[in-house]
Amino acid sequence: MNDFWKVAVGLAIPLLGTTLGSAMVFFLRGEMRPGLQKAMLGFASGVMIAASVWSLLIPAIEMAEAAGGVAWVPAVTGFLLGIGFLLLLDTLIPHLHMDSAQPEGRPCGLGKSLMLVLAVTLHNIPEGMAVGVVLAGMLSGGSVITTAGALALAVGIAIQNFPEGAIISMPLVSSGLSKGRAFRYGFLSGVVEPVGAAITILLTSLVTPVLPYILSFAAGAMIYVVVEELIPEAQAGEHSNIGTVGAALGFALMMVLDVALG
Repeated sequence: MNDFWKVAVGLAIPLLGTTLGSAMVFFLRGEMRPGLQKAMLGFASGVMIAASVWSLLIPAIEMAEAAGGVAWVPAVTGFLLGIGFLLLLDTLIPHLHMDSAQPEGRPCGLGKSLMLVLAVTLHNIPEGMAVGVVLAGMLSGGSVITTAGALALAVGIAIQNFPEGAIISMPLVSSGLSKGRAFRYGFLSGVVEPVGAAITILLTSLVTPVLPYILSFAAGAMIYVVVEELIPEAQAGEHSNIGTVGAALGFALMMVLDVALG
């Protein structure tokens, strides 16, 4: 498989996860049970944490070390910049979380459904960046990020995109949208991932020496989403350990993928 098809597959796999998850509106009736929703959010959190560590931060440290620099500097710098970038987007972009009646971001006249979609789209920006920068690392020809490692990250993101797609599309049906429209909104929220990944690949190819910083930047952005949104939503409402169990399973699955495919 040549590089073009490797990249094409890497870009398509995460979007497929979102698409299949959004399609659950055609097969499931009524609202998603709170316990299932919490388990899915926890699972997504576990996958994103593990991906941030094994697929992004550790390769960034190894690259910096191989280049003869101070190994932790790119990882720490990029990580904090990624946190700051998502914090800025979270402050500027109007969006609404599922269990909240109060929108975040700049005031606007957007409807509830669109702001719910924007919230998930905000989640997907760092995921797209993560896939893009790992694919860029694969294309650079270094030994740190292999084709199998890039595939492992894409598959992991796709797996956690499945519950995210269902979590965004099903509440939209409950709020009054048709199933077809809810599916389209869910699908469109995932389109930002391959677009963001493609842009990241193009930019990274121009600045390969700072690849460790970009890897860490994507990791920081993903961890921001986990800490700011996914974990709180997985623990909201009546106390339950199901979100924690979901996070453990997601983390464990990502470890298996990284070892098996990496």
